[in-house]
Amino acid sequence: MAGLLAVLTVLLGACSGTDDTAQTAPPPPEPAQLAAFYSQKLQWGPCTDYASSSSDASSFQDPSLDCTRVRVPLNYDQPQGATAEVALLRRKATGDKIGSLFMDPGGPGVSGTSFGASQAKSLGDGPLGKRFDLIGFDPRGVGASRPAIDCLDDEQNDEERTKTFSDPSPGGVAAAEADSKLFADRCAQKTGGDKLEYMGTRDVARDMDVMRAAVGDEKLTYAGFSYGTELGTAYAEAFPQRVRALVLDGAIDPTQSPIDSSVKQSAGFQLAFDNFAKDCTSKPNCPLGTDPAQATARFQAIMRPLLDKPVPIGDGRTLGFDDALTGVTQALYLSDYWPILQRGISEVATGSGRVLGLLADSYYERDEQGRYTNSLEAFQAITCVNQPPVTDPAQVKELADRTDQAAPFRSTGRGAVAAKDACAFWPVPPTQTPHTPNAPGLPPTLVVSVTGDPATPYQAGVDLAQQLGGSLLKVEGNQHTASLRGDPCIDPKVISYLIDLKEPDEGAQCSLPPA
Repeated sequence: MAGLLAVLTVLLGACSGTDDTAQTAPPPPEPAQLAAFYSQKLQWGPCTDYASSSSDASSFQDPSLDCTRVRVPLNYDQPQGATAEVALLRRKATGDKIGSLFMDPGGPGVSGTSFGASQAKSLGDGPLGKRFDLIGFDPRGVGASRPAIDCLDDEQNDEERTKTFSDPSPGGVAAAEADSKLFADRCAQKTGGDKLEYMGTRDVARDMDVMRAAVGDEKLTYAGFSYGTELGTAYAEAFPQRVRALVLDGAIDPTQSPIDSSVKQSAGFQLAFDNFAKDCTSKPNCPLGTDPAQATARFQAIMRPLLDKPVPIGDGRTLGFDDALTGVTQALYLSDYWPILQRGISEVATGSGRVLGLLADSYYERDEQGRYTNSLEAFQAITCVNQPPVTDPAQVKELADRTDQAAPFRSTGRGAVAAKDACAFWPVPPTQTPHTPNAPGLPPTLVVSVTGDPATPYQAGVDLAQQLGGSLLKVEGNQHTASLRGDPCIDPKVISYLIDLKEPDEGAQCSLPPA
């Protein structure tokens, strides 16, 4: 979301910085009309029935994990009406408990219960596992939460991935827009247009406060990654005096417009591609040659033939241009994947799409049986209610041109296709707009930002830390998000903040090891 009110940034320290009285003052009372939700008693039990993927089916069998669902109003303005259920997964604290640490991995649309299971495994025996119940949750509409966002069946998901709209002519634009409208219509039909309006960040932030109360915490301790930072920021705005600690890693800047956000993310992925290319061209057998300056052109020469002639993946499917770029994008999230990406590009050059197809499957959360989670459908649905649609033809063209120019490695070479996306045809209006956060009384927060983050560029973290009046931990490296992964510089600072509320020193920074 993009910056419409940047001129107010100077004022943010006054309106959303720290307030010593807020550290000790009790939080405001919970709304009486929502008492039935805030006071509900949770029934925790085995997690096996909460699995939304084949990998979850295995990890959720861990006996140290338990799960439940929290009942929330579908529409907070009508709490006596329809309800939704938010799925929670927990690993109980093993020591002197402070409270609960809620975690969200982002997306939007990624399963937080799945993330919670993996975090419980990696953090459970450490200081955070001793002092906190570790809780991952599926935001409303996602994963094991009910009702779930649903737009396409598995066959339709496979079919969508074979499509590439690369014709910039009026006919090509019309075809692309017809496909976008069909997707929006299917979401409305399968999920229910009366539900889609309530799937955005505005409502998830309110769910988080119900979850906080339902587990018995007076204040919220939270770690959000990528889109999870948007949830954390929204919670801070809605309930600043109920925040204990917020870690926001891989920041989304709430002031950015949809156009600016998309262009900056495209530029971030081009930077990540350039960093990958520098590494690849320094090694033997790099399909991009030996000159980093020519790497984008070499990559285009390998990938653009897929526009007209897809290559076999090896399981009866084929890899086209868009799917190949999805696989490449997946590998650019983390520099550890660079060797796999080098192999995938080399395979395409020799007529095989196996590796990039598997990477794209990972991005789309498609398992070996051809089953998809609802993560990408939820991503689109949540995005469309989280930001105003781009419908003006001049702005649609501006967006297409600027993103094409910002990430030439993704360009088809045929010209940008100025087509409206699915959000332009969404059946319900957005529930929020770009804005500068306002969270008076918010205690100190911690933003972590990686200099070479492709999906959430570094500057967004700098800006968000300033907007919230919090601390910034700068991380030199090439990956998307960085904390609570075992790094000996980053994690002690984050853990000290979460447990003892000790902020890193001003100007603190860490460096990730090279790929």
